[in-house]
Amino acid sequence: MNSSPTAPVANAALRALFNAQYQASRARIDVPLAMRRDRLLRMRALLVDGGDALAAAVQADFGVRSPQLTEIADLFVLRTMLHHTLKALPKWIKPVKVSTPIYLQPSSAYLQRQPLGVVGVVSPWNYPVQLALGPVITALAAGNRVMLKPSELTPRTSALMAELIEKAFAAEELCVVQGDGELAAEFSSLPFDHLFFTGSTAVGRIVAKAAAANLTPTTLELGGKSPCIIDASCDMESAAIKIAHGKLLNAGQTCIAPDYVLLPKGSEGAFGEAFAKATAQLFPTIEGNPDYAAIISPRHHDRLQALLAEVEGEGARLQRVGADTGPSAARQMVPVLVFGAKADSKLLTEEIFGPILPVLPYDSMDQAITHINARPRPLALYWFGTDTASRDKVLAQTVSGGVTVNDTLMHIAHENLPFGGIGESGWGSYHGEAGFLRLTQQKPVLVSSKWGRGDVFYPPYGKRFTQVMGLLKRWF
Repeated sequence: MNSSPTAPVANAALRALFNAQYQASRARIDVPLAMRRDRLLRMRALLVDGGDALAAAVQADFGVRSPQLTEIADLFVLRTMLHHTLKALPKWIKPVKVSTPIYLQPSSAYLQRQPLGVVGVVSPWNYPVQLALGPVITALAAGNRVMLKPSELTPRTSALMAELIEKAFAAEELCVVQGDGELAAEFSSLPFDHLFFTGSTAVGRIVAKAAAANLTPTTLELGGKSPCIIDASCDMESAAIKIAHGKLLNAGQTCIAPDYVLLPKGSEGAFGEAFAKATAQLFPTIEGNPDYAAIISPRHHDRLQALLAEVEGEGARLQRVGADTGPSAARQMVPVLVFGAKADSKLLTEEIFGPILPVLPYDSMDQAITHINARPRPLALYWFGTDTASRDKVLAQTVSGGVTVNDTLMHIAHENLPFGGIGESGWGSYHGEAGFLRLTQQKPVLVSSKWGRGDVFYPPYGKRFTQVMGLLKRWF
């Protein structure tokens, strides 16, 4: 943990907020269960009282995003997280006894779980409530003070969160700072005891570099090219609707959305038909459908259209799933399957973050595995089929942040499974006890016994030392 707030930050108000939390965290190291529970219960009340208003703010920021989507993807996730955390917290905060090796007995040892101090959270726009308050909940449960910097791309949501949090928490407990990328850079340069960032890999590199100047440990929840593997044993229609749901939730603006599909060569047509049928079932219309989210901004919409124009110009075949009515003022983009994209195209090398799904055929499962392993490790991997040997081969021979078998997205909803990336898809994990421990200092404590004989290792090293070491060598 950092010993003092020394990093230069130009924004005086930002520095003052940090200093207040820093001093409060050092003035009260021990944060009892009752205080942690009180903070979590205030957060739960905030979500109960302000949930509808937050959903309306998200809707206004996106232009089109139904309150029901925010309810299930943001608010429900946070409520389940709070329920699980409140129930498990008494166990999590207890010291953990560890066994003591024979040469240190009869001493005893344990891990004392303590707050880190001040945790900074930088959150994204795609699930602007869940991905802001989820890390905050974890940090509060671990007994930390928290500063939150939400996304400027969802200004109404960010402003409302700031207002609600200001009413429910003292600034030295939890506060929100709002601003653009320049403020985010200053925020990241504060000497936090831990910095939690969710966003793109490119920005994650910048955040990690800023944190490194203060030796601030980080958790980076990034993105990546998450593959869907369709095995030959798979029921195509069953897989297609689950893939369509995972891909089109929030119009593909999900960090663990399927980014491309690998399937047996020759089954491309069957998948195209099944995906179109599944999409029509989920979203009978696209434009004007309140259940189908808009792309967050004109800039992001233009980027997706440019990806399609580039890959089509290189000879790929596009299958638009639904009526393409041309440019939409609401930015509700028709889903597109892409067949025959070149391996070095931006579509296959950059995270898509939209309703575009490349389809790549393979000759064998070995070839599919080789394709995945030749690229940066993904945040998520999805496998569909009934052949357990094939499934286990994929699980054994690939590495990813997480896996859902015969569905998409759902591993993130399991509170006892840690969520996080690996390599370019991030590092560190949260959710459940894994998140609690990520934001906790597990301080090792050895309680020496008066009967202990550590003195046998003291100099001068004579005959007794040689005898003791000889005995230990035989023992070990």
